[in-house]
Amino acid sequence: MANFGNIANRLYRGEANLNIVGKRRLWFSVAGGVVAVSILALIIFGFKAGIEFSGGNEFQVPVKVGSLSQVEQVVTDAVHAVQPDAKIQTGQQIGDGTGAVYSVRTPTLSDTETTQVHNAIAEKFGLDPNDVIGSRVSASWGEQVSNQALLSLAIFLVAVTAYLSVRFEWRMAVAAVASLVFNLIATAAVYSIVGFEVSPATVIGFLTILGFALYDVVVVFDKVQENTRGITGKSNETYAEATNLALNQTFMRSINTSLVALLPVGGLLFIGAGLLGAGTLKDLGLVLFIGMGMAVYSSLFFATPFLVWLKEMEPAIANHTKRVLARRAAPRVAADTPAQKSPVGAPALAGATPKTGAKPVQAKSGGAAKGAAKPGVRPARPGGKRR
Repeated sequence: MANFGNIANRLYRGEANLNIVGKRRLWFSVAGGVVAVSILALIIFGFKAGIEFSGGNEFQVPVKVGSLSQVEQVVTDAVHAVQPDAKIQTGQQIGDGTGAVYSVRTPTLSDTETTQVHNAIAEKFGLDPNDVIGSRVSASWGEQVSNQALLSLAIFLVAVTAYLSVRFEWRMAVAAVASLVFNLIATAAVYSIVGFEVSPATVIGFLTILGFALYDVVVVFDKVQENTRGITGKSNETYAEATNLALNQTFMRSINTSLVALLPVGGLLFIGAGLLGAGTLKDLGLVLFIGMGMAVYSSLFFATPFLVWLKEMEPAIANHTKRVLARRAAPRVAADTPAQKSPVGAPALAGATPKTGAKPVQAKSGGAAKGAAKPGVRPARPGGKRR
């Protein structure tokens, strides 16, 4: 527990020194695998379009008649009496208390078929025909919703790209948009695998997670811009290292923001839709829960490493990185080069570095070396006397 507390404190202070940018090839591989699996899942499973998009009829029966499975069986029998091959969608409970109803959706029925099914349901449960609510939704309405959603998505991406290009730079805008696209693909794949119906609430959820993911990316990029301002004039760190420091400094902020946002969304999905049976909430809850979780990963482990990859293709940043690495390698090369040694038995050169532990050579004090003439005294002649 003590080690965990120490790690947590270092994360909060941005001192954990997590090497996220240095392992960007790993994160790119993970993101590529997620995208590949997501595309495969979308091809295999596809989307289960709700009545708002595919068109059809909806019948609502009060919950006092019995269980949801009983209502589904009665509606299925009534529909098969007029359309033997029709597929009935899974019903759901709408609302609670005395006003709660079971909603079951069917393929599109004609006016005559709708009347027959309506009367068969009321007769089976002994209800007044007015207690059974029937409605029809045209597929054209869902098509309009889809077109408006795609238009809104295009406008959103253009606005985001323009804002980030002005606020930061175009490379950050590209990295942020790539992160948003990654979020959309991964969330859509999970939604497809789970098999929830695509409703207008689903479309709203997708647009909502884009805003959340963009907020998280902007927070990280703002710190990156602060750390890398004037980076080419420095010689102690590279652009990748300064960016990695920014990630460490904002790591816990991103985690905390996501946890605070995921708690109410998780309550909406697991408690509201799961335990309380509020089926209308599960579409929105699932999209928000998966999308916000993916936004944390993409902002920390995809968008920022992707930005570094783009920046390192810039000549100024690439040259600066080479200079910093070369400067670090220079002292190491000098230290590893062996010193030149004198040949064995040869006299040491003047000014040569003495061996370790050798005593320095000192001149004798008080006179010249032995055999040398003293200053001012003539040398004696052979066999003669000194004058």
